[in-house]
Formats: sequence, structure tokens, C-alpha cells
Amino acid sequence: MYASTECSSAQPRPICSPSRSPTPFLPNMGYFEFLPANRETDSEANTELIDLADVEVGKEVTGFHNAAPEFKFIRRKNVLLSIEFDKTDESELQWAVERSSELLRPLGASVAEYTSRTCTKTIPGHYVIYWELLLREKAEAPAPAVLEKCCLAMEEEMNIGYRHDRASDLIGPLEIRVVRAGTFDEVMEEAIGRGASINQYKVPRCVGLGPTAELLDSRVESAHFSPEYLLRHMLAGATDRATFKATVPVVTYENLQPYIQRIANGDRSAILFR
Repeated sequence: MYASTECSSAQPRPICSPSRSPTPFLPNMGYFEFLPANRETDSEANTELIDLADVEVGKEVTGFHNAAPEFKFIRRKNVLLSIEFDKTDESELQWAVERSSELLRPLGASVAEYTSRTCTKTIPGHYVIYWELLLREKAEAPAPAVLEKCCLAMEEEMNIGYRHDRASDLIGPLEIRVVRAGTFDEVMEEAIGRGASINQYKVPRCVGLGPTAELLDSRVESAHFSPEYLLRHMLAGATDRATFKATVPVVTYENLQPYIQRIANGDRSAILFR
């Protein structure tokens, strides 16, 4: 069953996952607005309202259930992650979360809610995925190594554009930030406090910089990166943050300032240029 404030529809393929199955909508049981899935800005949208039967010729539906056209959900408006040339929509993100979270099931854990954003404070930028976990009775929180595998599993399920940019180091390793239980209830309360309708509220699958991101970051209990990056630094088997900091040299501008000054003064020593 698909239900929303706009319409409702039955699921004709009960065996399929609802997130992967097309949904038939009856033209006389709802209101529809069709937007091109690949358009970049709102200015590209045609503001003229048309009937379902008058959708531009050449646009295709997923299929038909009897005479009812079937549609596949792509994403909500303004839900798109992008760092460089990559574009990850809501349905692709949901698929990656579902597949990677399968690693948690044997441990008695699952993803209760999630959202995402891009982080460009690092070079290169990377995806940040917020997970609120649901633990079965007496189940312990997943170990860091398991969540690192979840990061890698998510990356492997992303589209070819993302994987190409990751392989080219145009995108940094994906990060999962685990937030404490109840965080997404607080996100809803914060949105309602800003005027959102409680009846139409949906968990945002992508957030920008602002109060929602600040709230999420203030509730983070642990952060985990795809282990591929750590493996490049020869830290396989010891990927915890303390070991990383102790092993990988980190310098500040103050550390480098004497050497920068020597270069500015014409020093061409091999140690400065090798």
C-alpha cells in the first residue's frame, strides 16, 4: 500500500520490496505534478499545469498494471547529493542504506532512521550519512569495524558516477555518523517548531548546513569512515581513530613555517624538495 496526503495506491507486487517496486496511480484518485528527474534548477520547470493524459510525448512510465500507469519514485524535490560530477538521488541513497545495513542484522541491530549531507570542509569533500540505530533487547552496539564495513558497503552500492569520482580521489571516503536514540524525533520537533505541518512531515533524506545539521552533529555518538582510506595508510587491522592519529603524521602551519621561510629565502636543500 502506498499512502500520502495526495493519493493512495495498492502495491501489485507484494513480494517485491516497496522501495524497489513501481507504483500504479489511478488518474482519478489524486493530483500529480511531474518534474524532470535530471533538471538542475527550478527555473527549468514548466509552470503550466496539465492532465496526466497530456504529459509530454516521449516521457515514459515504468510500465502498466492493467490500464493504470506505473511510476517509480526517484526523489523528493531538493534531495540530491553531489560533490563533483556525481549525483546521488534519494532512491539510490535508500538502496545503499538498505544493502549496507544488512551487515547489522546478525548483530541484532538495524537502521531506524537516516539522513545525509555533503561535507566540503575536508579536501576532497565527502558524503556524511547519519544513522540512528535500533537495537534488539540485550543487543550491543555494533563494533567500529562493522560500521566501517557498512561505509564501504554503501560506497559499493552507489552509482557509477560516485564510484568513478571516488576512484579518482575527487570524493573522500564516505562517513557514517551514529546519532543517539531519539535524535530524529528531535529533528521532527525542530522542523515543526519552524512551521512544518505535523501531518505532512517526512524525515528529510538530505539536509544542508543549518540548524538541522547542527542538531544532528550535536547528537553524534561515533563516526566511522570507509576503511579503504585507512588501508592506504597501512593501518589495516588497526583502524581506530587513536591509532590513526598516532601513526599518520599531522602537521600545522606553525610546523611548516620555518621551512616555508627557508624556501622563500632561496634555500634549495634537497630535504625541502624531495
